Parts: sequence; structure tokens; C-alpha cells
Amino acid sequence: MSNGKRRQPSLAQLRAFAAVAEHLHFRDAAAAIGMSQPALSGAVSALEETLGVTLLERTTRKVLLSPAGERLAVRAKAVLAEVGALLEEAEAVRAPFTGALRLGVIPTVAPYLLPTVLRLVHDRYPLLDLQVHEEQTASLIDGLNSGRLDLLLLAVPLGVPGVVELPLFDEDFVLVTPLDHRLGGREGIAREDLKELNLLLLDEGHCLRDQALDICREAGREFRGAGRSPSVEGGGGRREGAPVTTTAAGLSTLVQLVAGGLGCTLLPRTALKLETTRSSQLLTGSFADPAPSRRVALAMRAGAARGGEYEELASALREALGLLPVRVWAGDA
Repeated sequence: MSNGKRRQPSLAQLRAFAAVAEHLHFRDAAAAIGMSQPALSGAVSALEETLGVTLLERTTRKVLLSPAGERLAVRAKAVLAEVGALLEEAEAVRAPFTGALRLGVIPTVAPYLLPTVLRLVHDRYPLLDLQVHEEQTASLIDGLNSGRLDLLLLAVPLGVPGVVELPLFDEDFVLVTPLDHRLGGREGIAREDLKELNLLLLDEGHCLRDQALDICREAGREFRGAGRSPSVEGGGGRREGAPVTTTAAGLSTLVQLVAGGLGCTLLPRTALKLETTRSSQLLTGSFADPAPSRRVALAMRAGAARGGEYEELASALREALGLLPVRVWAGDA
């Protein structure tokens, strides 16, 4: 065997040989693949020269496959089948909103927005294979940067280099209290009232916990310790800065703790209907304008190959989410 670079057969040569192997007749094979008979014969001869084997036994009456031809015909058909599959896959990739889309969603958004998202995808993009992954923000960002996830649905701003945010809407927070709380059911609650509340929080790692703490800081409430997620809160008769003794892994548990009289909490408006109708021991209050709020967006990698699709999806979602108690994003103007 030569030590030089091995010559490669062309796809045209493989197609010609596969056609002859199937029809065992040059004229019929040439007609089947739209090639002239002399060109077909030349392609098969060139393939034999490239491979260094005799593929056909030619007689004046018929064409037979040689033993080598019998073996290699199977390989040639397999190669052509894989090439066809590659072309089909490329066509599917070129077609917008087809194939898999791995969407990461934070837990404080997933239960309240996914019904709208899934309905939109089902109705408008039926060929899109949407795969949903519910994780906390840090895990979602890692997944996006590593390529494990394609698109995120979460609260922003993230402030992460290389990640583009496509804002969807802003929504206000509301105060959820037990029935006998002095602020229960009130409108126009001042942010300063948060300074005196026994505020129940989600576990560390949830962005909604950080947002609640930031809202309290803006209201003038001081926390002992540093960082965005200190393990302290005050109010409710306890010394300001006393250690937190109660947290929850999800909003449903948090609301049930409020119903049990352990404190108050902040909920985004999109979560209000689902979470507060499970108990008759709750009241909700709204803040004076400007109410504390959060922004929810899609996030993608900068320069994502499907960036145009994601922008179109964001636009479609803004229309669909207009029925929710949110302020749909209309640009910075």
C-alpha cells in the first residue's frame, strides 16, 4: 500500500456504482440517476481506479458484480444514505423553528409563564421540539455558556458578558400577609413599611431572594453582613439584623408559611393567582407607585446562530403575555 495520500472517491462515482449495482444494466442505471451512459461508465471506471479493485464483470450481454463489488456496493449505499441524511438535517436546520430548542427557566417563572409559552409554541411553531429545564439562575447561565442550553427565560439584568437579553415584560411585586396583619389588603403601601416586617424569603440561590433583599435595602432596611444574599432579616418584633430562622425552597411553600402566620412575603404578580388561591388565610396588598418590580426576559449567547429566531420568539411572546398582569416591554423609549 502506498504511503502517499490516499485518493478519495467522489459522490458522483459512488452514485454511479450504486445505480449499476442495483440495476445491473448500464442504460437503466444511467436513466435512474439522470446521467448519460458514457458518463456513468466513465464514473464507475474512475471509481475502480481510485479504489484499486475491479467492481464489475462486464460481458456483451449483462453486467455482474465482482466479489469486491458485492462487498463495496453495500458500503457505497450506506455512504450515500448518510450523505442524504446530512443534507436533510441541514435543510431542517435552515428552516426556522424546527428541531430541538433547549429552554432553561427559573423556578419563580416556570409555573406561571410556561403555560403561555407552551401554548404559543404548540400553536405557532408546531415543528419546534421545545425541551424545558427548570434550574436556578447560576446553573442556567452555566448551561447557556457551555452550550447545554440554547435559550433562557429568567429575571434580568444578569450583567453577564457574552449574554444578550431580550426583555419581555416588567411586573410588580405584591405583599402577601396573614389575615390579621395590619397591611393585609391595603393599597398604596409605602416601601418604608418593609423596614418593620417579618419578611419570609426563598433559600439562597434564588434570584427572587436577592431581589427582595434589594427592595428592602432601597426602603432603608439594613442587614447585618455583606453580599447580595445575607443570611439575616429583621422585623416582626425581632431585633433588626436577627438571624433568619425560616426560608423556603419554592414560592408555594413560602405562601403556606405566610398563611400559617409566620410572616409576610413578596410575590411577583404573575404568581399571585396560582399561589394565593390555595388558602383562605391570606391577604394581598399593593405598593404605592412606583411599585417594586422585576423584569423578565429571554437570554441568549451573543452571536447565537439562531439569534434571529430567538428575537422573533421574544416578539411573539410579548404579544401572548399581554393577557397577564404585566407591563409588556416596548423598548427603552
